[in-house]
Amino acid sequence: MDKKEKAIELHDKKYNCCQAVACAFADEIGVDMETLFKAGEAFGLGMGGMQGTCGALSGAIMLAGFLNSDGDVNDPKTKADTYKLSRELVSRFQEKAGSTVCCELKGVNTGKMLHSCPDCIRDGVAVVQEVLKL
Repeated sequence: MDKKEKAIELHDKKYNCCQAVACAFADEIGVDMETLFKAGEAFGLGMGGMQGTCGALSGAIMLAGFLNSDGDVNDPKTKADTYKLSRELVSRFQEKAGSTVCCELKGVNTGKMLHSCPDCIRDGVAVVQEVLKL
């Protein structure tokens, strides 16, 4: 099963968009599903209320941190590189989906949906594969 299908399957099991994207790559980044599931719980539905960043994009960005961070809590040296990866993820997601904001993607104020949750999840997985090479 490819990663897009896996992420959609997780979403169908009631994972939010962030959890679906992040958990689809658990094996590749060496973080257990439960940890990724818990870390991503608050980032669904545009950070809990559809006004913020798309959860699928948040999941992709979370993966960048897990993958790239040196984990050195006393003297971190990887933030700039991780931020660069995050900017690239955001840029590519924006190109694919037309926005990075959940309420805009869902057309809350306009009545015109730009992108469905499954489409956002597929795009989140795609940008992870393109930028993070997973």
